[in-house]
Amino acid sequence: MLKNKWLALFVIVSFLMNFIIPKASAETSFQAEQFPFKEMQVQVMPEFDYPEGWSREIPSLLVGQYGTITNKSGQDYNGKIEIPIPAMDKGFEAFLVAEFPEKDKPEVQRPYDVDKENGIITWKPAKAIKNNETYEFVIEYYTKSIDVKGKKSFLYEFKNKADIELLDVIFYAPMDAKEIKMEPKADNHSKNEYGEELYYYQYKNVKANAGLKYSFTYKKAGTESTMEAINKQQPPNDENHSGLTATDQVVKSGGSSDPSKRPIIGVGGALIIGAAIIIAGLFVFLGLRGNSRLGAKGAKQTKKQPKKPLQTAKEDNKIAISEEKKELRKKLLMGKIDQEMYEEEMKKLI
Repeated sequence: MLKNKWLALFVIVSFLMNFIIPKASAETSFQAEQFPFKEMQVQVMPEFDYPEGWSREIPSLLVGQYGTITNKSGQDYNGKIEIPIPAMDKGFEAFLVAEFPEKDKPEVQRPYDVDKENGIITWKPAKAIKNNETYEFVIEYYTKSIDVKGKKSFLYEFKNKADIELLDVIFYAPMDAKEIKMEPKADNHSKNEYGEELYYYQYKNVKANAGLKYSFTYKKAGTESTMEAINKQQPPNDENHSGLTATDQVVKSGGSSDPSKRPIIGVGGALIIGAAIIIAGLFVFLGLRGNSRLGAKGAKQTKKQPKKPLQTAKEDNKIAISEEKKELRKKLLMGKIDQEMYEEEMKKLI
């Protein structure tokens, strides 16, 4: 009799476990197609800067991916995010994963794992992503994939496992690079006040696994990085050009200042890779299109007729506030103020 009771109990428990466990797994398993991108901007920067300990014999390739995904899973999601990365590329080194937990708040770094075998980087958001709500993040990594035989060259392939509503891909040519050649030909090409050339592509409604591929070839002597070259220059003596970020440079060279047409990034402090970048303040930091999180935004270009920035009093005021925010960020990164003071001062500027 006792044996029969235990057998019956075992059957009941097994039945319940078979019913419950798949449901729990479904709630925490990341299905890329259920998290399409509202926006994504990819920035590809050869020889932009060198991380600490990087041999100058090998050019660095820095890539940043700034995305906004929407939870379309039908329920709140409390699991990990998975984003494809070229983990098997030569010298791959993940550098940063960060999120924007609240509007008008600084980004927050998240611990992450790299699965080299499957080519993904994973992390868990600090809070569950509610159904039909968005989640904003940035990942940054370096590789040693630039070939230095003769002319310098590299191939970049963008991999996406989910649909993307708006996609920007921007290449930043190294300072003093010559004989630059890109395939396919860039939609837009501009040159900023420092002589840095920008090449950018724009796409709408990109399907999952689109497999966008680019080749970039150039000639450049020496190992000086773009940041080092810019630091040697005297920046334009103009309040509107002070402390320009890389995406600001796109605006100044023909981009739109209309927030609804800007890409998803701006000034904000994701790339914490040494005092040179902190002081220069010229790298494209984090932010969101249409929200002045921590500074001025980049420009969402139109392919045929890129708009010029609007020089109005309102815009000038935004620029001034942007500069104050950048200064606060520098102080935080350099340890001159703590996080609490930083957040309090930021509130005054919002």
